Amino acid sequence: MQTLSPRALNRATLERQLLLRRAKMSAFDTIEALAGLQAQAPFPPYFGLWARLEGFQPAELVELLESRRVVRIALMRGTVHLVTAADALAWRPVVQGIYDRDLKQNALHAAPLADLDHSAVASAARELLLRGPMPGNALGAELARSWDAPPSSLTHLARGRLPLVQTPPRAIWGKAGQTTYACLDDWVGAPLSPPAPAELIARYLRAFGPATVADVQTWAGITRLGEVSAGMDLRRYRGPDGRELLDLPELTVPAEDVPAPPRLLGPFDQTILSYADRTRVISDAYRKRVISHNGLVKGTLLVDGQVCGFWEIKATRKAAAISLSPFEKLGKRDLAALEKSAGELVKWAEAASETHEVRVHPPE
Repeated sequence: MQTLSPRALNRATLERQLLLRRAKMSAFDTIEALAGLQAQAPFPPYFGLWARLEGFQPAELVELLESRRVVRIALMRGTVHLVTAADALAWRPVVQGIYDRDLKQNALHAAPLADLDHSAVASAARELLLRGPMPGNALGAELARSWDAPPSSLTHLARGRLPLVQTPPRAIWGKAGQTTYACLDDWVGAPLSPPAPAELIARYLRAFGPATVADVQTWAGITRLGEVSAGMDLRRYRGPDGRELLDLPELTVPAEDVPAPPRLLGPFDQTILSYADRTRVISDAYRKRVISHNGLVKGTLLVDGQVCGFWEIKATRKAAAISLSPFEKLGKRDLAALEKSAGELVKWAEAASETHEVRVHPPE
């Protein structure tokens, strides 16, 4: 069994996440290839696509959302993702157990929902949503007419039992909108698929592999995937720590000496969130500086395939500035590449601002 070094794993991740070179792909094909994009906040997927594609413009993703070819929906790990409609229909049944457990264990909502007929509430919520998308607070208020529970808890139950998408104008570039829900199958006009966990594993490996079973389970938020993977036709490697790594048999790992150009990854980028062992792209020490206690994930600086700092944009109508905060001293060539990329990013993200500036903070 071939042993892969940390650098080999790093380059494999960068290649499959389209971070070794910008790709000439459509936004739709990219979202599918990446097994979706993290979308806890409305706009990180736009930055994720900008980092990976040549010439990406927000209007392309806006059209996909408005045409319902892609959707924002809570999936893996109970987290909102941006995925193709087909993947949402296929994957929500696989991860439904996450939501079933949460309804029994949630610290805020489990107690007020404990004595309710969850199926009846979910059925009533579906009937309401079939009339048209509803804001979460309005849905909860309507349900509270029939059930004695806080409206927010009733909305939480509906989100747990039903595959609810967040509909536009939420997450439309340049617009603001409250969270408004619709049932996935009604929204895209197709039924949910039977659960197929092996297919979910295969899609993860295509986007993130080679990886351990623990990595897959961390990304998906579900367990017992080792039993599923044991019955799959997979290539198997040994990792730097001796653990078994899984991969699709038709895929290969790039050479360790493949250059990895400096990159600016967007907030909540899945490259640093989708593994049990994230050290292939970020050290444990730096991870604590990028991810806050309440789960916010900053945009990051990537040099030679490793996170080495973060970036932030502050903008008004008159002026926009992007600040780069490296954690260590960087080489002149790498820093120059990051500054150039940052200048392009701030002009792209804040096109309406009159001036654009790049600021570099010295390492602390």
